[in-house]
Amino acid sequence: MISRRNILCAVLIASLVVCISGCGQKETAQDVVPLVKVTHVGTSSNDAEGTYSGTVRGRYESNLSFQAGGRIISRNVQLGSVVHTGDVLMTIDPKDVIQAVNQSQATVTSAQAQLALATSNLARYQQLFSQDAVSAAVLDQYQTSYEQAQAQYDQAVASQQAQQNQLGYTQLTADADGVVSAVNGEVGQVVASGQTVLTLVHSSDLEVQINVPENQVQQFPIGKAVDISFWALQNQQAYGVVREVAPMADAASRTYKVCVTVQNPPEGMQLGMTSSVKNVTEDMTSAGSYVLPLSAIYQTGDKPQVWVVNTDNTLSLKDVSVETFGDDKVKVSGLSNGDIVVTAGVHMLTEGETVRMESDTP
Repeated sequence: MISRRNILCAVLIASLVVCISGCGQKETAQDVVPLVKVTHVGTSSNDAEGTYSGTVRGRYESNLSFQAGGRIISRNVQLGSVVHTGDVLMTIDPKDVIQAVNQSQATVTSAQAQLALATSNLARYQQLFSQDAVSAAVLDQYQTSYEQAQAQYDQAVASQQAQQNQLGYTQLTADADGVVSAVNGEVGQVVASGQTVLTLVHSSDLEVQINVPENQVQQFPIGKAVDISFWALQNQQAYGVVREVAPMADAASRTYKVCVTVQNPPEGMQLGMTSSVKNVTEDMTSAGSYVLPLSAIYQTGDKPQVWVVNTDNTLSLKDVSVETFGDDKVKVSGLSNGDIVVTAGVHMLTEGETVRMESDTP
């Protein structure tokens, strides 16, 4: 009898232990602080999607070539050389052109002598004609000879000028201040007239080029204002305006090239520098207006609200005014710079609830 009672007591005690243990686990599960996804209003995390990496480039590039063919005998620049307008970049052998210039000069001298003789004869026969010593037919012959000599002289002078121009074409000069970005000709190489031997990027008008995905290119219309910062210049800020948008996407990257004119270039900005171009509409477009994910809006009635995480990690609702809607985004006013707004699961939260943020997790 005693043994049976002992067994029954042991079973009851074990059951009580299991029940108490289960209740403790349930209470522990209820005490877990929920983890929420947030965004910091007015910080870079709020506009990362509207920032693009860019490169400083020249708006204009010149593919330079000789206007006369020949063998290159000197090259005065290297890749990356800084040049100024009028600097001699390359020279081709001018010997043949010099001989042509000398020949044309001899032709001019001969034509000038013929013109002087025709002028003298015409003057003499005009005097004889006035004295009725010769007929009008004879005078006409000398008048014609003079006009022919004048035409031959003019032709010789024009030919000499053309040959003189050819001599000038043996030197390739810079048409603007800039930087040599490509060299396609070397000393000893024979080049034809019009063959590109150098590429010059003009440094007087620099701009920033970015590549924008096809689903965001509509955010960059021509004339759109953007903010530009330069990593190599301690993130100095500059103001930019979209000048040109490529009509077709790149075949490989499927992005559109967008050219941005730098309105106030910072001192030290150079070709090839890395920059960050920020679409200002992705952040604070006016005083007190911010862009949030659409999932951050909590609305049970007519008034839209958002959940704000307080300094003690508790939640509170804050009224906002919706200004415009976009693709999965909404621009609102009524927030303060630095507010921490919950952006997911807003309908599962309660006023005063304590939460954890991603930055709080170990």
